[in-house]
Amino acid sequence: MVYFIGAGPGDPELITVKGQRLLGEADIIIYAGSLVNKELLKPAKSGCKIYNSAQMTLEEVIAVMEEGEREGKMTVRLHTGDPSIYGAIREQMDELDKRGIHYEVVPGVSSFCAAAAALKKEYTLPGVTQTIILTRMEGRTEVPDRESIQALASHKATMIIFLSVQMIDELVKRLQAGYGEDTPIAVVYKASWPEQKVIRGTLGNISALVGRENVRKTALIVVGGFLGNDYELSRLYDKTFSHEYRSAAE
Repeated sequence: MVYFIGAGPGDPELITVKGQRLLGEADIIIYAGSLVNKELLKPAKSGCKIYNSAQMTLEEVIAVMEEGEREGKMTVRLHTGDPSIYGAIREQMDELDKRGIHYEVVPGVSSFCAAAAALKKEYTLPGVTQTIILTRMEGRTEVPDRESIQALASHKATMIIFLSVQMIDELVKRLQAGYGEDTPIAVVYKASWPEQKVIRGTLGNISALVGRENVRKTALIVVGGFLGNDYELSRLYDKTFSHEYRSAAE
């Protein structure tokens, strides 16, 4: 059996209980070495073979999994955050399907959740937005034209941008087309890690602030009105609002 496990955003305590248990039981661990906190490997048992996939091709990763399957060993493929978001696991799962190798996916805490915690903010505020957009700028991986930053910014929803801080100047230009330069924005570097850094600003000044801090990778960019202080109170706890579990106050 192969387990794809979300390691969480970085803090070793933010991996799920199930994920940590499986790490401790694994005979083989293949981890995304460029992003996964190596502290997460501490539960590995004696004799466990550990591979850093940053130095491997897809074919090499699958070959290790195949060898483990032939030997009746359990393999953990450890990805950062939640593997369903920019995790490149579909191609791995498809290869395992071709080979008849069984696998299971164990979800993790995404870095965008850790970023909200670092900011002490809620992405969905009544009267502001009820929509979250997860996206990225095009780089080596193309982005469809219909999903351009300019097009998405026109919704003025909460937007969380992965893998793009190295292009912050161009990103800000595209965001301003939809949000306006006074819109609040934050860059969270290594959310939940000991070296976590939060940079707050507006679309008018964030490029300069990020440049001053020399943040060029491993950061999330979050933008939208949710970073402000104007919003409506939730109806969920409104004493004049009744629902299945509570009657409205007279």
